Amino acid sequence: MDKGYSRFYWLIQVIGDLLLLNGSYLGAYIAEERLPSFPNVPDSYILLHVLFNTAWIILAFSFNIYVHTTQRRRKLERVVWSIIETVGIHLLLVYTVLGALKGDMIFNKMLLWCYVSFFLLLLLWRLFFIKLVNYYRRSGANFRNVLIVGAGPVGEQIMKYILRHETAGYRFIGFLDDAPNRVRHSELVLGNTSEIKHINQKVDEVFCALPLSAARQIQDLIKYCDNNLIRLHIVPDFRGLLNKKMDLDFFDNVPVLHIRKEPLESLLNRFFKRSFDIGFSLLVVVLIFPWLFPLLALAIKLSSPGPVFFKQKRSGRNNDEFNCYKFRSMAVNKDSDSKQATENDTRITWIGKFLRKSNLDELPQFFNVLMGHMSVVGPRPHMLKHTKDYSKLIDKFMVRQLVKPGITGWAQVNGYRGGTPNPRYMMKRVQYDLWYIENWTLLLDIQIIFLTVYRMFKGDKNAF
Repeated sequence: MDKGYSRFYWLIQVIGDLLLLNGSYLGAYIAEERLPSFPNVPDSYILLHVLFNTAWIILAFSFNIYVHTTQRRRKLERVVWSIIETVGIHLLLVYTVLGALKGDMIFNKMLLWCYVSFFLLLLLWRLFFIKLVNYYRRSGANFRNVLIVGAGPVGEQIMKYILRHETAGYRFIGFLDDAPNRVRHSELVLGNTSEIKHINQKVDEVFCALPLSAARQIQDLIKYCDNNLIRLHIVPDFRGLLNKKMDLDFFDNVPVLHIRKEPLESLLNRFFKRSFDIGFSLLVVVLIFPWLFPLLALAIKLSSPGPVFFKQKRSGRNNDEFNCYKFRSMAVNKDSDSKQATENDTRITWIGKFLRKSNLDELPQFFNVLMGHMSVVGPRPHMLKHTKDYSKLIDKFMVRQLVKPGITGWAQVNGYRGGTPNPRYMMKRVQYDLWYIENWTLLLDIQIIFLTVYRMFKGDKNAF
C-alpha cells in the first residue's frame, strides 16, 4: 500500500523541476550583463519565460518522466534518457519560437547557459530524489504486499528478487501452493492456490509462478484479482528452453516471444545512434585529424616502406564486406589478411607499437563511420577469414553481424581487445558483444567511449 507522502511523489518532482527551470532561466538572464536589469525586462523575455514553464509541464507529463523515477523496477538509464529526451525536445521547441521572434545573439547565449545549467541541475536533482525514495522505502514506507502463487523454483526466484531489492518497495507475505510438502520453503506456504480469499493480510500484487498447464487455476486467479483490485503478474517458466531476457509482442491477440531483444531494430534508436555517430566522428575528423595526421603519416613513412593507410576487407552488418581503414602499424607483409598480430610480433614497426598501444591506429575508421560502414561503438569487425572460421567454431558468433561493427566495443573495455589467441577468448568476446546488442542504449555508448579513453591513458596488457 502507498503510505505517507508517496502519493505526492509527482508533485514534489514537478515543484523541484520548475524551481530549477526558473532558477536557471533567471540566473542566465542576470549573468548576461548586456541585458536590461529588473524591472525593465523586455516583453519577449517574459513571453519566453512563460513558454519555458508551459512547455516543460506539457512535455514532462507527455513523456511520463515522473513515473520512470518512482517505478518499483526502475532502470537508471531509462530515467536519464527520459530527461535527455524531454530537455532536447524542449530546447527544439523554444528555439523554434526563438527563430520566429528573431532573437538576437544575446538571446541565444543566455539560453545556452540556461539549458546547460538546467540539464546538469536536473540530473543531480533526479539522482537525489531517487536516493530519497530508496531511503523512504527501506524505512518501511510506500510498500506493496506481495503474494506468490506457486512455491516451486520459479516462485522461489521471485521471492529472492523481492527480498534482495528492498528499495523496490515490495513486502513478501508468503506462498500459495497445492503441494507444500514438495517445495523447499514449506514453512512459508499459507495455503493452497484456491485459498487466496482467506489470506488475512491485504494483498496488493500477486505473482503467479504456476506452470502454464495449470490453466484453470490461473484463470480463477485472474478473475479473483480483477474483482478485488489486485495487480496480477504471470511468470512463465522458460528456463528449460531459454535463460535470458526476451521481448513480448502481439500478432493481433496472439502473444509472440522474441528470443532476443534488439533495441537497434527500432528506427528511432537507429536514428539516434547514427546521429551521434556522425556528430562524434565529425568532431574527431575536424578537431584531431588536421594536426595529428601529418605527424603520424611522416612517422609511418619513416618507420618502413609502404602506404600510410592499411586497407583490409572486413565483415560488416548482415555480413556485408567493406574496406576497413587503419593507420599502417606493420611492415608490408603477405600474411596481413590471415595472421593476427601477436605479442612481440616482428612485423610491427616502432611507430606501430605506439599506434596500437594508444589505439591511434584506429583513427581512420571514423571515416568508415561517416561512410556508414561502421559505428563508433559496436562489436569489432573481423577479417573475412576469421569470420568464416569462428562462425563454425563458436555458437551465436554470427549474431554479432546483426549490427554495424564499431571502432570500440563493450568487449574491448572489459579486457577482450586485440588478438584472439584461442577460441575460448573469442567466446568471451562474443558473449560481451551479444550483451551489448541486447542491452544497447545511447548512454551505454557514451559510457564505452569514456572507458575506451580511460584505457588509452591507463594502458592495456592486450594492446600489442
